[in-house]
Amino acid sequence: MKNEIRQAREAKEASKNKKGDMIAICSANGGIGRTVMSTNLAVALAKNDMRVCNIDGNFQFGDLCLSMDVRPTFTIKDTVEELDQMDEYTLANFLVSHSSGVKILASPERPEYAELVTTSVLEKVYKLLVNQFDYLIVDTEAGLQDLSLFFIEKSDEIFLLTTLDMVVMRNTKMMLETFDILGQKEKVRVLVNKSSVDSVIKTADVPGILETENIFHIPNQPQLVTQSMNVGVPFVSNHGKTDLAKAYFKIAEQLLSKREDVIVTEEKKPPSNSILQSIFQKGKAARSIF
Repeated sequence: MKNEIRQAREAKEASKNKKGDMIAICSANGGIGRTVMSTNLAVALAKNDMRVCNIDGNFQFGDLCLSMDVRPTFTIKDTVEELDQMDEYTLANFLVSHSSGVKILASPERPEYAELVTTSVLEKVYKLLVNQFDYLIVDTEAGLQDLSLFFIEKSDEIFLLTTLDMVVMRNTKMMLETFDILGQKEKVRVLVNKSSVDSVIKTADVPGILETENIFHIPNQPQLVTQSMNVGVPFVSNHGKTDLAKAYFKIAEQLLSKREDVIVTEEKKPPSNSILQSIFQKGKAARSIF
């Protein structure tokens, strides 16, 4: 038992020293549940003592802060003026704190400010945040907008949300095909939201339609979701025993397990030779020939 506790502590400490993982929450259509996924997954990870930052990637009409009932003093727009001098300590001042421990980088307060956010801004912000947090959860815009593509390409995993709706499923299939063209399909995991609703398309049909087996099903509890969004309290915080919350905890558990496996694998790798060692070994090999 003591060994298990010690190993758990060592794994957690090693996780703190590893570069953070970025997860892009995407969907082909709007209204699929990206913000619900972003907020609840972030809080579920934070409940496991992970350092989590939520990034509102919908720069015109983002509502990540509203869904978590926080009022930001600053947004990503305010980082633009400080970009050249900005370091991780400066950037921390632009984040808003949630009671769960999750930090949020808010979208601009007005849609016209969205044009100030460029890939250069995102690149600087990403480099600073990824070394401070275990997870960056990005609530992207629907579809494949230019700035969303930045997050998609930088991400370690892409969560592609869909439903059993015929139109949404068709567009999801096209989005998967586009990810394949972009060389991003290996990072994609499909999440079927509201999977328990009665539909012409059945859950068993989804792997054949989308031509992938990497699928996770999320049950439908619309009243719980609506109430959660209206009061600004993620349901994993106060309705943890519901089937919906359990699905999110399971996703978080799988992410944590994958992260720990990566850490263990990296620790087992033999240290790479230094340049001097490489030169010495080459010289030794040359002498043995003669």
